Parts: sequence; structure tokens; C-alpha cells
Amino acid sequence: MAAPSTVERIVIENCAIATVDAHDTEYASGHLVVAGNKIESIGAGKAPEGLENVVRRIDATGHLVTPGLINTHHHFYQWITRGLATDHNLFNWLVALYPTWARIDEAMVRVAAQGSLAMMARGGVTTAMDHHYVYPKGSGDLSGAIIGAAQDMGVRFTLARGSMDRSEKDGGLPPDFAVETTEGALAATEETVKKYHDASFDAMTQVAVAPCSPFSISTELLREGAALGRRLGVRMHTHGSETVEEEKFCHELFGMGPTDYFESTGFLGEDVWMAHCVHMNDSDIEAFARTKTGVAHCPSSNARLAAGIARVPDMLKAGVPVGLGVDGTASNESGELHTELRNALLINRLGVHREAALNARQALRLGTFGGAQVLGRADSIGSLEAGKLADFVLWKIDGLGHSSIADPVTAIVFGAAAPVTASFVNGKQIVENNRLLFADEDAIARDARAEAQRLARITAQG
Repeated sequence: MAAPSTVERIVIENCAIATVDAHDTEYASGHLVVAGNKIESIGAGKAPEGLENVVRRIDATGHLVTPGLINTHHHFYQWITRGLATDHNLFNWLVALYPTWARIDEAMVRVAAQGSLAMMARGGVTTAMDHHYVYPKGSGDLSGAIIGAAQDMGVRFTLARGSMDRSEKDGGLPPDFAVETTEGALAATEETVKKYHDASFDAMTQVAVAPCSPFSISTELLREGAALGRRLGVRMHTHGSETVEEEKFCHELFGMGPTDYFESTGFLGEDVWMAHCVHMNDSDIEAFARTKTGVAHCPSSNARLAAGIARVPDMLKAGVPVGLGVDGTASNESGELHTELRNALLINRLGVHREAALNARQALRLGTFGGAQVLGRADSIGSLEAGKLADFVLWKIDGLGHSSIADPVTAIVFGAAAPVTASFVNGKQIVENNRLLFADEDAIARDARAEAQRLARITAQG
């Protein structure tokens, strides 16, 4: 049913469109009509005649319109610790950086969140997430700072409220002063969910329960975290099967691999998604498919930390929901998700499936609808369809970097990072010509540098 005539409409015309719907419907030249915060219609050719209350018409000649990109794994606070420990594997990298991360405070976290969000948003991300798990005593309201930054930027957002309770004295990796108690972590997570989570169709802020990783949390925290998430009706998230060292750690400590360990604690299911999942055998993939557990694939971070190549083609064939993640910007300094479309395709082609691993449209689906599935929001975002929320991006593909690439989707996946002429979230434009409309990028850059330097000084002082 058409929206009431009092609803303001935006019409986008004369553009190529990749809807990423169930049939991968595409239009060489089509239109998109937005009514309020939802997509009213989409199709070939010009928009229908006689539309009422059209407040804006965009001639999108030379552009490809796609769903907004969806980031399914990130650590915003790492924006102010980029470029450190650049030649380390995961475990050594964590040991090197935990002493610095354990000294963050609210001011640092807010600026780091602004930097992370700004870099993603101006590159086509319309839904972001942050897995924040470092809560030093006396550091202030870190969750509130992160959520506030996302609200100011205008992006749709999921905070995965993380936690750690296994420190060095218990055989974990974080220093003793960097962790919470089990009871404190669970209580703070529940408080965050109750304060900020919005379960509505068009929610701008949601919260997930997210114990950090097998080597930084107790079995009790993982098991009770799963129970808490299901009692509160929210999703759960953690890191899993990222490295061979993690596999060895789990076998030594728990007598089983990461996937079996997660399943034994209740931390697999259609309400769970896991970051990385690089070292998965056939049985692991079958368990994820059987339980409908999702995966956040982070190709650049996996390569940066020499973790390996995730078996994404095999996961997709088995029916595992897979989205893309930037991961923290201390292991992916670019901080951009649109580059992950290309890296996911190229890195997976280095695996056993070679050129058949992924194609351009599969890569785009990972970054859009796949992400929506992983975050539990496939009914409202991730594809361009009537009735869904108006989260979409106009990519400029008639410029020097893309004009001679024959196919629009190939252009934005195989080609250089395409300029974002406009990005809309919930029917509201947040980016114009690669610049943010609701944030001062230069001020964020200055503030981030200042906070990075302050954190370095505090760490040096011990």
C-alpha cells in the first residue's frame, strides 16, 4: 500500500541498480522512490508519474545504487592505536597491545568511535557495529560514548557489549588490571541492553551480548552470557577459530576445538554470529550450518595478522550466513568496509577454489544482505525492496577509475574504491560527495591524533 500523501518522498532516477534481493534483480537504468524512512518502489526506467509530496529528485546518471554496506565486526577503540605491532601474529599482537588498551578512557573511546565511524560512513557503510570489550575501572561510560558517536554520525548501529574475565593469572592473555569480574561483566551487559537496545523494525541502536574470546573469558562467562542473551532476546557475538594458536589453546584448556567448545556452552545458534572463523574443518562448518550460526568474515585483518584464509565458499555452500567485517583498525588500518568487498574476493581466490571461490555479486552480497542476516536484520535492511528501510548508497562509476569497466557491480568490487556521491540511512542523507554531513572530519582527525598521543604518554608512564 502506498504511503500517505503527507509523507515526503525522494526520487532517484537514471541509475544502474543492484537490489541484492533473493533473485539478484538488477536494472541497467532504473529508479528508487523513498517515502519517509522506507523504500516505496523500485524498478526499471523512470519513477511512476503523479507521485505526491516529492521534496527532492536526484538525477543519478553515471551511478550504481546498492544497499548500504553493513559492517559485522569492528573494534572502534583501536582507531587510536593504529600502526603498532605490525609484524606480529594474533597472540603476540594482543600481548603487545593489551597494556595500552587497558588504559583507555571515555574521551579516548568517543574520539576513536568517531574516527572509526567516519571512515566507514563516508565509504558507504550505513549499518555499523562495534565489539567493545575493554572496560578499565574508572574509565567512564564507554558504551554511552560509543553509542553517542554513532547517533551523532547518523548510522544504524549495533553495540556488541563485550567482556573479559580471564586474565594472565588465570591463563588468559589480558593483563590482570584489564578485565572485569564475571558477575560485574554480566550485570553491566544486562544494564546496557536494557538502557539502549531497540527491538523495533527501524531501530537505529541495538545491543548484543559479546564475551570477547576463548582465551580472555571463563567458561562461566560464555555460558552465562548465552543464557543472558536469550533471556533478554538479543543476539550474541564473540571471536572464534581465528588462528591455529587459538585452536591449540582450546584443545589444551578445554580438551576440544573452538566450535565444539562454543556448542558445549550454548554459544552456537541462529541468534549468534562469530568473528573470523578461519580455521574451520568440515565438522565445524556443518555445526554452523545446522545451528544457523553466522560468520563475520574479516579478510584484511586475517591477512594482516597472518591468520589464514577462511573457507567462505564452503560456508556459503553449506548455508552458513556470512557477512563482512572491518575488524579493529589496529589490524586493518584502512578502517574501510568497501575495500573488504575486493579483498574478500581476491583472498578467497587464493584458496582451494581458486577463480570459482567468489564472484563480484557474491562479494557485494556478503557486504550487504549477508551482513543483515548476520545481525538478525534481514527483514529490514540489506537489500533494496519495497517496504524495507531506506539505507542505500550512490556509487559514482563514470569517473576515471571506473568508466571503462563494463559492468557496474564489477566496477565497485574489482575496481578502485568507488567515490560515494550520496549515502542514505533511514531515508536521511549522511554523506555527500565523499564528505560527512553531520561530522567535521578535520576536527575528528585532530582530536584522534591528540588522544592517540595522550594514550601513548599514559602507557609509557606505566
